[in-house]
Amino acid sequence: MIGGLFVYNHKGEVLISRIYRDDISRNSVDAFRVNVIHARQQVRSPVTNMARTSFFHIKRGNVWICAVTRHNINAAMVFEFLNRFAETMQSYFGKLNEENVKNNFVLIYELLDEILDFGYPQNTDPGVLKTFITQQGVRTACKEEQAQITSQVTGQIGWRREGIKYRRNELFLDVIEYVNLLMSQQGQVLSAHVAGKVAMKSYLSGMPECKFGINDKLTIETKGRGTSEDPAKA
Repeated sequence: MIGGLFVYNHKGEVLISRIYRDDISRNSVDAFRVNVIHARQQVRSPVTNMARTSFFHIKRGNVWICAVTRHNINAAMVFEFLNRFAETMQSYFGKLNEENVKNNFVLIYELLDEILDFGYPQNTDPGVLKTFITQQGVRTACKEEQAQITSQVTGQIGWRREGIKYRRNELFLDVIEYVNLLMSQQGQVLSAHVAGKVAMKSYLSGMPECKFGINDKLTIETKGRGTSEDPAKA
């Protein structure tokens, strides 16, 4: 059984707090912050035991989700619940970060009332939960989405600055191929493959439109030979 569940940000501040058992005190919040989040040494174990209290935690982005208990419970069950809880929040309001948690704290408390009953996990299926918790989560656009919206509205391109000018418009393309061949002592080919890349060096002014194509001369000549040799074979 889970005695308490807490959600922290990367600074150790408590975003969500719910205590289900009387044996869990508020001091456990500070214990996890000091010994895990603010620990100078890297915390490698997802389970931390302090003062006969077990802390099971997972991290999603800049958010820590921690389940606290003073009983000897199934660790696999606790981690399964924490991951399901994180997936449920993502299904409601998208990316799990500090801002989304703050904007949806009312919804998160409603979810905790349904998926945990006196510390015992209940139904955590997002599809079932959405049938009776119909509240829509508040989604906050991330930096990538905001940049995409800005470029769509203004036409701004982030990967090339404005006002680029060269005396001569030139473009250099290098096709680099690597042939890897593995042969046995008898000269038998065991494996062979070709890998390559195209390196480009651009000296083009402004935002010109460029079209590139592969020379199909060899392909046409090969097809021509095949058609000319067919009557002879017949």
